[in-house]
Amino acid sequence: MTSTPKSSAVPCGWHGTIPVFLATDAADWLASLFEHHTRCMLEPPSSSQHSAWINSAAVLRSALTTLLRLRPETAHWTLIFEYELPRERGRRPDVVLLAGGSILVLEFKDFATPLQAHLDQVAAYARDLRHYHAGSHNRLVLPVLVPTLSEATSSERDGVRIMPPVALAGALAVTVDATDDIVLDLQSWLYADYAPLPSLVAAARTIFQHEPLPQIRRAQSAGIAETVAQLVQIVSHAEARSERHLALVTGVPGAGKTLVGLQFVYHTHFEQGSGRRAAVFLSGNRPLVQVLQYALGSKAFVQDVHGFLRQYGVTQDRRPAEHIWVYDEAQRAFDAAQAGEKRAHHVSEPEDFLHLGQGMPGWAAVVGLIGEGQEIHVGEEEGLQLWNDAIAATGGAWTVHCPTKLESFFTHAAQVRSSDDLDLTTSLRSHLAEDVQHWVAQLLRGELPAAAATAAQIRDQGFHLYVTQDLRRAAKYVHLRYRGQQEKRYGLLASSKARNLARYGVNNDYEVTKNLPAGPWYHDPPASPRSCCQLRSVATEFAAQGLELDFPLISWGDDLRWVSGKWVSPQPFQTKARDPHQLRLNSYRVLLSRGRDGLLVFVPPTAPMETTFGALTSAGLTVLR
Repeated sequence: MTSTPKSSAVPCGWHGTIPVFLATDAADWLASLFEHHTRCMLEPPSSSQHSAWINSAAVLRSALTTLLRLRPETAHWTLIFEYELPRERGRRPDVVLLAGGSILVLEFKDFATPLQAHLDQVAAYARDLRHYHAGSHNRLVLPVLVPTLSEATSSERDGVRIMPPVALAGALAVTVDATDDIVLDLQSWLYADYAPLPSLVAAARTIFQHEPLPQIRRAQSAGIAETVAQLVQIVSHAEARSERHLALVTGVPGAGKTLVGLQFVYHTHFEQGSGRRAAVFLSGNRPLVQVLQYALGSKAFVQDVHGFLRQYGVTQDRRPAEHIWVYDEAQRAFDAAQAGEKRAHHVSEPEDFLHLGQGMPGWAAVVGLIGEGQEIHVGEEEGLQLWNDAIAATGGAWTVHCPTKLESFFTHAAQVRSSDDLDLTTSLRSHLAEDVQHWVAQLLRGELPAAAATAAQIRDQGFHLYVTQDLRRAAKYVHLRYRGQQEKRYGLLASSKARNLARYGVNNDYEVTKNLPAGPWYHDPPASPRSCCQLRSVATEFAAQGLELDFPLISWGDDLRWVSGKWVSPQPFQTKARDPHQLRLNSYRVLLSRGRDGLLVFVPPTAPMETTFGALTSAGLTVLR
């Protein structure tokens, strides 16, 4: 087997068998890595990266020379340096070792003691290869951390093999079964499909650049395609029969409701070829609108729902060109009182939409995307009942399509047609951690032992849950874990009602957070001064809902504390909310549901917050060391 040909198509810096690596001139090997890095990152490697390569090569050359002596049959093992995970710019495991039928992912760190961030980084590489890389399916994929300055013996921690230089050869020799005579085909592995779930923003950008989303097994199993197909069928029926239809799509946080809405809008615009079939994606979530418009470079497909209704609502005579309106987070629609305060007419948003639909020539379709348990604004608390009331107010000439569990809500509809293809029950946001939403619910219900058991399952699935009383330690963790990974996002989240966080640098003041530039905060690369990764500005539940981060740093405030075995919140001095405590619980439900790789909670180190810190550890959060 030869070393890497110099071709821009090769998705790694260098590859070859162990004997070829040992025989390759170090300068040629370094030049190949240099070229690959520059091609991937559009800039040359830093001096620290260059030094790290030299150090790792020295460790490997010594260990692999010994390994060949211990087990000569390992000569067919193949080294792959700096393999870039497709569509994940900057994510490059240091070395992937195809060892018989097993795959070892080696990450080298010039440290004497392994840090948690290093362990979690290499564990995530192995997790993603195991689940998203077709060439690694049904193979043993082992994460290995090599702390190059350590002189300790080999060990294991959090599922990661720790192999210091002095122990590396011996540890490799016994890690892979000596009777394993399988040889993975290098070319097949290098060019195998890799289909991780993209972030919402990345998915939106891909869709509207007329590029197909990768065939994501997790999205397929969650029923995304079936839901979109169901909506297309509903709209076709409405147009063909000149009817008014209301379709409701429900789902747990992160289940892909917004992704469904965006794919459906794209389909009607670019695949139907009819102006009458055009759709618009509407949201009252201003940060979500800003982020999507910023990422797409267009305001045509995603618009603010309040501006839309100001232009076309019941007080106006104008009619939109679109016959299909996709309303994100429709359960949070304003009631009449809130609409009166915001737009000076006392008609609820659902009634506004249905009146508009009644006045459209021929037909109309409203698609409501329904999140569960995330009403966080005053005026949003009546939820689905507003839509049933709106049907009654507009004469009931609406056919409702909804999941079976919502049938009983719609007593005023002309017809109700149920389909569980309209119910998304699997969280996509958190990779494999399908129990995250269950854990959040248990935590906020105060079921701490049950939450701890669920947290253990979540950790086994590769979703990390941490808590700390040191915000600087939290910042160091995310900076180290995601160093050089251009597509990863982490940032500070906090409840809007917490009043004890500013002294720790978490400025969640309303006057500051209301002006958060959400587009660049979520979208800009880590080095941008406006990026969330700078950990300078804070997003509250209002700027976080419907959006996601790979690893949020959640500052837990004094607006929700654990006291005498239950969650309590201060009685607000003045509020129009029917249940202000439930709004606090929902706000933390939003904050705790944003993560894709995990989450880290910061609790201020003060006496009034000690019981809260204890409750979170009792619920299964691991104290970050």
